[in-house]
Amino acid sequence: MVLVYTESEGGKFKKIAHEAVSYAKGIADMLGTSVTAVAVNADDASELGNYGASKVLNVANDSLHNFNAGAYADVVSEAAKNEGANVVVLTSSANSKFMAPLVAVNLNAGYVPNVNSLPESATPFKVNHSVFTNKAFASTEITTNVKVIGLAKNAYGVLENSTSVNVEAFAPEVSNGDSETVSVDKATDKVTIADAEIVVSAGRGMKGPENWGMIEELAETLGAATACSKPVSDMGWRPHAEHVGQTGKPVATNLYIAIGISGAIQHLAGINASKVKVVINNDPEAPFFKAADYGIVGDAFEVVPQLTEKLKAFKAQNA
Repeated sequence: MVLVYTESEGGKFKKIAHEAVSYAKGIADMLGTSVTAVAVNADDASELGNYGASKVLNVANDSLHNFNAGAYADVVSEAAKNEGANVVVLTSSANSKFMAPLVAVNLNAGYVPNVNSLPESATPFKVNHSVFTNKAFASTEITTNVKVIGLAKNAYGVLENSTSVNVEAFAPEVSNGDSETVSVDKATDKVTIADAEIVVSAGRGMKGPENWGMIEELAETLGAATACSKPVSDMGWRPHAEHVGQTGKPVATNLYIAIGISGAIQHLAGINASKVKVVINNDPEAPFFKAADYGIVGDAFEVVPQLTEKLKAFKAQNA
């Protein structure tokens, strides 16, 4: 049996949860078995049946309102043991990457993160995954009885596979461990970097925080999340939650637009998994151009407003 942990926020499943269930269904079909999902404080756990889950273990526990790696690992581990899972599917979100090693230890399982496709074979069980900050790929055999897989974001896609689903209440024993969440501040009116298909990011080329309006306008037009380079967050121009890169939040979006970012190696390492990278910079020698799929050499203060207006006109024409 394949067990999959499904991330949610405010009772609503994230897109990565739907992708994880779709992927788990793909593995289950390979192995000739079924998918059981674990949901925590979800409003409608039955919707996971749309993506291939035949059973959902629904956990309703107020102490799990905020993510705690140890507590959530206990939930997933107990579910895997109770259900006799051979494969446990997690995502490669920040939360899941904190939790996955704990789950693997609890289950005495091998763990492979950043997996980008279905297993190339079931016997032996081999998976392909990105390594060296997405600069290369490796094929790894998992030899343990239980396998833990961390699915890379946007690697498999969301596939509808309507299945008759049975939702069961699940009340595992949960320990909060040594950590405690004091407070959580969230921007509720914007697309988050974790859920975004498109990210519009900017750097010191914007010259100051007062010029960020055009970045936000472009992002809003595209339905994208806004992000920034490390120097920008260090100077307090933008919140640290928007810092992307190897030392910030890694992103693997379908489209990444970098505006006024030179392309330091740490930044490139964190966004390299994005499928299409577009760079706007007035320096033709900026390192980012070597990593970009498309580049525009020009003044961002001239290019970005024109790009936004063209996109607005295109959307209006195709509305």
